[in-house]
Amino acid sequence: MSRFKHLIMTTRAATSCGFPLMELDVSAMPLATPYYLIDETALARNLERVDALRAASGAKCLLALKCFATWSTFPQIAPHMDGTTSSSLNELKLGREKFGGETHAYSVAWSDGEIDEAIANADKIIFNSVNQLDRFGDKAAHLPMGLRVNPGVSHSHFDLADPARKFSRLGESNRAKVEAAMDRVSGFMLHCNCENDSIEAFSTLLNQIEDKIGDLLKRLEWVSLGGGIHFTKDGYDIDALAARLKAFAEKFGVQVYLEPGDTVVTDTTTLEVSVLDIVENEMSVAIVDSAVEAHMLDLLVYRESGAVAPNRGPHRYQIAGKSCLAGDVFGTFDFPDPLAVGDRISLLNAGGYTMVKKNWFNGVAMPAIAIRRKNGTVEVVQNFDYADYVASLS
Repeated sequence: MSRFKHLIMTTRAATSCGFPLMELDVSAMPLATPYYLIDETALARNLERVDALRAASGAKCLLALKCFATWSTFPQIAPHMDGTTSSSLNELKLGREKFGGETHAYSVAWSDGEIDEAIANADKIIFNSVNQLDRFGDKAAHLPMGLRVNPGVSHSHFDLADPARKFSRLGESNRAKVEAAMDRVSGFMLHCNCENDSIEAFSTLLNQIEDKIGDLLKRLEWVSLGGGIHFTKDGYDIDALAARLKAFAEKFGVQVYLEPGDTVVTDTTTLEVSVLDIVENEMSVAIVDSAVEAHMLDLLVYRESGAVAPNRGPHRYQIAGKSCLAGDVFGTFDFPDPLAVGDRISLLNAGGYTMVKKNWFNGVAMPAIAIRRKNGTVEVVQNFDYADYVASLS
């Protein structure tokens, strides 16, 4: 779950930003901003790392649709993964319809009105609690069933995203109830990581899980270790991760699943915006044709600033959105040249937890979605207009 650590700015000409696959020739792309731009070449780089991990570890990888569900990219992603995992009925159906492969159905709580359809679309169904297993297990008895278990340990930089936080509702934490349900489930979901980019930290966490519930793991056929493992980061030791996963699988005799989301699409997507105005109020504030709350919500949710690469030069600006929210700010950065109305700004890492959270706050224009193909051409795959805004209400 990356939190948009990088925010790349380009002025009248594309600047060197340390991510050459994402540099843009603005003059060659006269698309109206705002729009999300997905780069196929950058995506292919991440998928090569997914392939390497799957081959070396024997683990299966399911795309976590809660993070990224832009289905126009599925033809490129699907051949490199084993299927999808969901957090809702809608995501489950999207995975079944548009992605293929294994379709894992999970929800924090299934309702009576959706459980039948969920079962009909699932290859595996995972219940968040023994209570839910008790309610719906008989209906799903023909499917492999799993239980999300909360072992009480985790790796997360944010309490908001920590599945082991106090009073957590994410997974069954009552060991006695889990033990009593073992004859009804064939697997566990153990989603305990968030933005874990350290193989050492991951291995230590897995050791703790083994110590706590290793006796139960030996009775299973499969274990999902969830997502939040940032193994496509440059310099990450994929071989070491693969060895650790393989050792875990062999020790307990289970098929390991991972549920990567952000790590599949990190550093593949920008949000392209333009400067609309520059306001002077003790500092220069550049207002763009986007809004943090509407189009990069996680920056506000996790109280993070974006970043500029390169963040140097004599001209300092606060980059702000056009909504009425006073704190609609991407961050304050230094530029080599003055900004002017009409200049293009590229907000990096606008893939994971961005398009799935976009909204119509203030009625700000919804960004289109475009894909930069490997041959350099840019194809707009989705536009949004006033009719879509009206249809989102009643």
